[in-house]
Amino acid sequence: MPLPSLTRDEARIRAGLLNIDRYLIDLDLTRGGETFGSTTTIRFTAREEGDTFVELRPTTVHSARLDGRDLDPAALVDGRLPLTGLTAGDHELTVVADMPYSRTGEGMHRFTDPEDGLTYLYSMCCMTEAPLVYAAFDQPDLKAVFEVSVTAPPEWTVLGNGVAERVADEPGRWRCAPTPPISTYLLAVAAGPWHSLRFEHAGLPFGLHVRRSLAAHLDKDAEEIMGITRRAFDHYHRIFEEPYPFDSYDQAFVPEFNAGAMENPGLVTFRDEFIPRSAVTDTQRQLRGVVIAHEMAHMWFGDLVTLRWWDDIWLNESFAEYMGYQVLAEATEFRPWTEFAVSRKAWGYDADQRPSTHPVAPDPEAVPDTASAWLNFDGISYAKGASALRQLVTWLGEDVFLAGINDHFARHRFGNATLADFIDSLSRASGRDVEAWADRWLRTTGPDTFVPVITDADGEWRLDLRHEGSRPHRLDVGIYERASDLPTVAVQRDLVRIEVVAPPDGAEPAEPVPGISRTFQGEPPALLVVNDGDLTYAKVRLDPVSWHAARDTLSSLPDPLTRAVVWNAARDMVRDAELDPKQYLAAARRQLPAESDTAVVEGVLSFARGRIADLYLSGEERTAALVALEETAREILLTGGSDPASALRLIAVRVLIDTVTDPAEPRAWLSAGAFPGGPELDPELRWRVLHRLAVLGAVDEREIAAEAERDPAATGREGAARCRAALPTEQAKADAWEEMFGEGDELSAYLFTATAQGFWHPEQAGLLVPWAERYFTDVVRLANRRGHAVTEAACRYGFPRGLVGEELLRRGEAALAGPEVTATLRRGLMDQLDDLRRALRVREERV
Repeated sequence: MPLPSLTRDEARIRAGLLNIDRYLIDLDLTRGGETFGSTTTIRFTAREEGDTFVELRPTTVHSARLDGRDLDPAALVDGRLPLTGLTAGDHELTVVADMPYSRTGEGMHRFTDPEDGLTYLYSMCCMTEAPLVYAAFDQPDLKAVFEVSVTAPPEWTVLGNGVAERVADEPGRWRCAPTPPISTYLLAVAAGPWHSLRFEHAGLPFGLHVRRSLAAHLDKDAEEIMGITRRAFDHYHRIFEEPYPFDSYDQAFVPEFNAGAMENPGLVTFRDEFIPRSAVTDTQRQLRGVVIAHEMAHMWFGDLVTLRWWDDIWLNESFAEYMGYQVLAEATEFRPWTEFAVSRKAWGYDADQRPSTHPVAPDPEAVPDTASAWLNFDGISYAKGASALRQLVTWLGEDVFLAGINDHFARHRFGNATLADFIDSLSRASGRDVEAWADRWLRTTGPDTFVPVITDADGEWRLDLRHEGSRPHRLDVGIYERASDLPTVAVQRDLVRIEVVAPPDGAEPAEPVPGISRTFQGEPPALLVVNDGDLTYAKVRLDPVSWHAARDTLSSLPDPLTRAVVWNAARDMVRDAELDPKQYLAAARRQLPAESDTAVVEGVLSFARGRIADLYLSGEERTAALVALEETAREILLTGGSDPASALRLIAVRVLIDTVTDPAEPRAWLSAGAFPGGPELDPELRWRVLHRLAVLGAVDEREIAAEAERDPAATGREGAARCRAALPTEQAKADAWEEMFGEGDELSAYLFTATAQGFWHPEQAGLLVPWAERYFTDVVRLANRRGHAVTEAACRYGFPRGLVGEELLRRGEAALAGPEVTATLRRGLMDQLDDLRRALRVREERV
């Protein structure tokens, strides 16, 4: 069973009792492949007499000494070592232990690269995993100075939060410079035979680090990564008055990393998929830039000033999400807000309409412990929160917003702060009632909805914009007409700024709201776009005339953000069973071949393939949807330019591979090693083709093994696992199921994910029914054995997606009622079952 979570009340009591001065941490990474040595000395002060505990999750405790007296290691129960009878004054605790290496990205992760046999280690201490590395008072408001020493194999390089240097005359011995006060979850160490590129900027040492098998790929992208890093760093110094608060800035791209990245001060860790070994689109490169800028924002908001408790996780993530997109847009040639609108924001809208939704800033009592806090790292805390901040900037003005942020940094530097502190700083800077704004925007759930109603009368027309919700909004409405000589081209006639006031407390949602009825001269528009430019966070509807025009003119709209807003409106209408999914497919078929923005093309095709084809349609209609997507991809190939490396060609080829139903053509591509006219089939595309052939039953284990031998990299190992699980045979499914859910628990989180991704396919529904019946029993057992990361993967990828039916829904609801469902599993199943209900509703509305 999972260990007990730290509760908010326990953290409050401990913070009232203790002040932590520093941690002296000594790690020995030379003890083999299962455990490492960890010696932790904590110097702290008790404000009064009392009892408390320190967290530690070791394999063995060799000794624990408090103020020179031995503690009984057997007293360590459920990851907590009691410290009783503390007197007021200074204390010193030293714990010597062996700690377990992780294979799931939690604690100290150990990875041996199958390509060259070299081993790499890195820590991931967020949010509750620090005690898997060292003894800790593990809560964010007990900040301390960290001094870290590491013993590693002599040929390795060690990285840490502070500048790491080799100790003279002690081979393999490293010492990191002391940090300023930081939280326990931000401690970071990375060790291994890294390929490193170092440079200096603004008088500080910077570094890029990757495992050696990816060295050539880092070298190829290094100029772009360094350029974004420098420009983001300089931009933050233009808008923030507080200088960068740490002594160095390393970015390590590490293997099998569960998150996109982690904002450890001075040593940011990224998933090493950001150093691709295969072709990527401009949108994927842009997203890497966003993440670089996002993590750098955390150096101030999250690391310099840290949340007090995990109910304010949005203060970290929403701010960094907003700044990541805004800074990349202002400091580089990228224009990332379109990708945010079509991809990240859709993630937020989906999360916000599920039963598991929560406010951006939940009530503290709604986050009573760390287990519940894990569940808030979602589309609400990231995308919705960033959208709310974008709307706040629109309301306050950027200068006032930044003045409030700088006041916040100055008042709480190297300390902890709450939502109330943040609002107070913004109110001081603006002189406006930010508290009332926060009540409406941050403490409520669900998206508002805007429904336009257009009335035509004698040379003028009226717009009535029905507002369903409780928030104030500042938004633009775009008014478009068809070009007189080209009916498939839309021309903007006007852009109108509208202020939507919040309805009075107690008003019914459908009551008219002042200020959103407007009369205009002339003919009604051919296309009206509510929230043009995507300034606010709200679902919008397209009136019937506008949807008809959009099907003809959408790709001609001049701003990709406008096009993203229209596609999002259509997406929401499909999900809410207000628009036939076949109409969405028809619009995609007509408009995407002329669409130039890769983020829009990727987002629309992803929804069409993953939701419409696999969830909302079945039988012959699904087959027809795959044909339509295949035809769309082929036409994009014709219109996407002659360059074999074109991003649009790459997107189209990926979709074509994933939708083709006749194995002869992909078999020919694989044999030729290239798609006709390009691109060449690099490792990612080869595994993609092989996976589709496996789904169609047109490949066997021998060919998968041969491809794995051809591609011995870690991603090749994942590709082979994905393909083996996709084979449509009883034995292949049984083997894959045992790998995932058997009690051996040997799969890393990455290999678990790859296996789960290969397992479920609508094409194999008849074969998969027995496994769907087993899923809800076996996943409960898995969640009680393995950690948060694997449980999340078992929900996100392991759920029987594509097998849409009432029986599956009933089984899921029964499983949720069981007593042994962990918090992570409960949230994951709730979200999957909500998607299943939506799919059933969409299907029912079409009958």
